Amino acid sequence: MAFLSPDQRELFLPLIEGIHESPPWGAFMRNLVARTYARRAFLIVTLANAMSAQEPTVLHVAAPRAAQEPPLDFRRLDALRLHPFGALRPGRVYALDEMLDYDHPARLAEQRAALHDMGIRYGRWLRVSAGGAADAWLLLVREREDFSATAVSALAAIAPHLTAALRTLGALTEQRLQAAMAQAALARLGVGQLAFDAGGRVMAADPWAEALLAFTPEPGLAPGRRLQVLPDVARALDAACAALAAGPAGGTRVIRLDERSALDVLLRKSDLALAEPCAFPAVIGTLRREHREAAREAVRTLAAVHGLSDREAALAHAISMGETIVEAGRRLRLTSETARNYSKRIYAKTGAAGQADLVRMVLTGLTPFA
Repeated sequence: MAFLSPDQRELFLPLIEGIHESPPWGAFMRNLVARTYARRAFLIVTLANAMSAQEPTVLHVAAPRAAQEPPLDFRRLDALRLHPFGALRPGRVYALDEMLDYDHPARLAEQRAALHDMGIRYGRWLRVSAGGAADAWLLLVREREDFSATAVSALAAIAPHLTAALRTLGALTEQRLQAAMAQAALARLGVGQLAFDAGGRVMAADPWAEALLAFTPEPGLAPGRRLQVLPDVARALDAACAALAAGPAGGTRVIRLDERSALDVLLRKSDLALAEPCAFPAVIGTLRREHREAAREAVRTLAAVHGLSDREAALAHAISMGETIVEAGRRLRLTSETARNYSKRIYAKTGAAGQADLVRMVLTGLTPFA
């Protein structure tokens, strides 16, 4: 089949652009339904590393003439025990008759009755597999007449492109998970980060930084944003970024972004290792607000890591929050003498050389991430 510009515009380009949609490939599915004159369709996407109980991503699409009809029930279809989806050969288009169980007349009658009840007389199944990283199943159905050879040919032709898009989606999903884990860990510490170019333009900001700061678009058509700060702060920030970008590795600067809230940003020359192609930042900015973990989770973590009792862990955490042994003991309904005895047991179990060393151990251990 010769691929004309409509194929590129309506099917292949939406496959590339649709990777970033949530759920993915909505425009592609709508265009595919229109091109094949399907009545209804669904796309099921499962990731190989998803939990067994996790629901697959299911995208339902209907032609305008079927907009009021209920979406295809993929669970009901699965319960019909048609040709097992996992056994479908990737890249091959299957007709409805190939999915039915002709070896068992009673089951065949049950399948036909259920399909008729769902308004499915003709259908095409397509499975694509991304090398063990993800799988997708595509179903198109019609009610009054079968799909044309042109429609089936178009469906077969998109199989390798959908496979490539699925492989890219799997890799992107893994990268999103890595980024989300890193951002969540920093947020638990009250830390936000930004990437600057040598001119002080903000290239990227994590969610915590977005919440703490205000931004203004870069003037003109240039990409990126600027921090919305006072003019003298903006000049200092731009100068610091330029100096760090031109300076040796390991350089740092601190800029007070807001005097009223005492919000500072630590700037350091970027040493990120990024794969090409990428836009390398010149400077990384780090913000931090006072933020401590919930006491209940912290106590559990301290007890588990150091073998402390609940009372001992609660006292250790209170000390790390800045309370004195006596103050913490009083809040925990301990006498001063009992609190001091507890502290000695804490030092012995943790190996801390004293109160300051205990605080260091708590703050540099797993407790802040509880």
